[in-house]
Amino acid sequence: MNYSVVKELPEALEPKHIQQILGIGGRQTYELLDDAPFHVVRVGRLYKISKKAFFEWFDGE
Repeated sequence: MNYSVVKELPEALEPKHIQQILGIGGRQTYELLDDAPFHVVRVGRLYKISKKAFFEWFDGE
């Protein structure tokens, strides 16, 4: 993972960010978010994911 790119990401990630980071399709992204192993905030149709929580999960912490 290019950590200089990580610093440029917003603190509240959106599905498009997760999709780009993991290199997966849209359908897979939403399937992951619907039963995510990290905290996801859903407001109506919007998903927001804490950058810190996502990368802790991604790094296996």
